[in-house]
Amino acid sequence: MSSSARSSIDDVLRVLRTHVPVDERERASLQQFLTEVPQLSDPCNENIGLVHVTASAIVVSHAGDKVALHLHKRLGMWLQPGGHIDVGELPVDAALREAREETGLPVEHQREGGVLFHVDVHPGPKGHTHHDVRYLLRSPELPMQPAEGESPDVKWFTWDEALAIADAGLLGALRAARTHTQQA
Repeated sequence: MSSSARSSIDDVLRVLRTHVPVDERERASLQQFLTEVPQLSDPCNENIGLVHVTASAIVVSHAGDKVALHLHKRLGMWLQPGGHIDVGELPVDAALREAREETGLPVEHQREGGVLFHVDVHPGPKGHTHHDVRYLLRSPELPMQPAEGESPDVKWFTWDEALAIADAGLLGALRAARTHTQQA
């Protein structure tokens, strides 16, 4: 693992050590993240072991009244854009890349350096465990044009619509994003 990738994970750990969880699920995820991730030799490398860090984004319209979600092709659930972190990529950059690929929107971080505001640990494919760090991104409310190969089902939801369809892993992130958006 490169020194910049290690430094980035150390930055994530530093933020999460003082993070206040939004609910009980995030509290358990936070504890698991802080226990397991420091033990990993290459935390973002999905090919080394069954446990790794992933990055995702809650994309909020510039007006702050809508959130972009995509219908996950394999899971059949409306989720935030996100996924695996490429070799040498920082989590903050992976969230941006994944959101651009999966929505086609000109997303940007809410502030320079990104806003890491939520963490969720959940099962991934092939028996993997994803330690997902979530960043707050903003975009103008434009029509979405996901990259080829991505789910074509992407759309803007009001906060209430998104909360009504969210699974347990997304629910806390949406609540936290809504709060962060209103404070900005």
